[in-house]
Amino acid sequence: MHSGGTARREERDSFGAIDVPADALWGAQTERSRRFFAIGTQRMPLEIVHALAHVKRAAARVNADLGRLDAAKADAIARAAAEVAAGSFDEHFPLLVWQTGSGTQTNMNVNEVLANLASRTLGGEVGPGRLVHPNDDVNLGQSSNDVFPTAMHVAAALQARPLLDALTRLRALLHARAQAWGGLVKVGHTHLQDATPVTLGQEFSGYEAQLGLADAALRQALPAVCALAIGGTAVGTGFTTHPEFGQRVAQRLAQDLAEPFVVARNAFAAMAGHEALVLLHGTLKALAVALAKIGGDVRLMGSGPRAGLAELRLPANEPGSSIMPGKVNPTQVEALTMVCAQVLGHDAAIGFAASQGQLELNVYKPLIALDVLDSLRLLADAMASFADHCIAGLEPDEARMQELLARSLMLVTALAPHLGYDRAAKIARRAHEQGLTLREAALAAGVLPREFDAWVDARRMLGPA
Repeated sequence: MHSGGTARREERDSFGAIDVPADALWGAQTERSRRFFAIGTQRMPLEIVHALAHVKRAAARVNADLGRLDAAKADAIARAAAEVAAGSFDEHFPLLVWQTGSGTQTNMNVNEVLANLASRTLGGEVGPGRLVHPNDDVNLGQSSNDVFPTAMHVAAALQARPLLDALTRLRALLHARAQAWGGLVKVGHTHLQDATPVTLGQEFSGYEAQLGLADAALRQALPAVCALAIGGTAVGTGFTTHPEFGQRVAQRLAQDLAEPFVVARNAFAAMAGHEALVLLHGTLKALAVALAKIGGDVRLMGSGPRAGLAELRLPANEPGSSIMPGKVNPTQVEALTMVCAQVLGHDAAIGFAASQGQLELNVYKPLIALDVLDSLRLLADAMASFADHCIAGLEPDEARMQELLARSLMLVTALAPHLGYDRAAKIARRAHEQGLTLREAALAAGVLPREFDAWVDARRMLGPA
């Protein structure tokens, strides 16, 4: 970000003159936002800036096709927008998230940078004498009120790609573990108390199925995100733009970005409400809930190594303690579950922000954009890290699982169909109170050895009788 050194130039807007750093590509409206909205340190996500550039590129081409913008200007704007979208000028987008709720100042930041870059391409100067106007040329046929929510949706759709890739990889690893560990019988647990047996593979198949549900929900939510507000201009009526502008811009974006973008059926809803992003983030919330459960289970099964369940051996990626030598902690789980907690917090903020739209506009757009994109990025990164640095290196401790299974009193459930619930319960209670094995307590109660061995077979307890 530019520091605003001693070299300055004068820029002008409808409010008059203002000085900006001489080497900055932004103009007067960006500078006013820098001065009047010095709130926090969170910059507008670059994904939004890049998405706006994609929209401006498409808009310039469409306006030229419609005969509303000079072809040379349109080409210069489109070229500049492609560079901005590629991240070549990220340092020229200094604005913070906590600004106008419509995102107007960031839209103008993009307009001003593109106008200066395009002017330079056309042989003109940067600044007041530029050959391309930020409003009249770059923003032609648009309003912040339709362009910014369009960029929010474009950014979310693009950011969903790495999330879906990470989710697919994690599901594949869990599926492979479920297949490989299908024969490892262990104690099941309900209420954190011993229960009837399961296989480690069955547990991991459940984890993969949980993520499968979230995966399907995510893919069902994305088509609504691909419906764009572009063409609605200020209030949804499309006043001042060409009647084909929105549809054509959506088509160009679909071609440029290989996403099924379309113009929203109702621009009023697309600008005044953000239900599509609320629904999308609702699926991220469900994904976070599932991941938190999965991570928590891995942490429990890896607890120990001497005084816990110790059914799984966690990868030893780094020292776990600054004071206890040799300690291995479930750090990947901790990072994952912190991300999940953050996503749940984002969901509450997004839900409230989206509910506050008034009449023709919701003015919580930057907050919604920040939190949706943050959740998409955090979950993608956390799943990739959890997959590569935890699940891929997990090892089952078969001897420990057999030890715990042999000591489990809940194998008594297999006796109930033969002896009745009450008699079986007395056997389990005697075993627990007297420190006996279940077999010893059953034999003391008159069960014959051959009957016990035939009835109490953990592998016969893994499905319907």
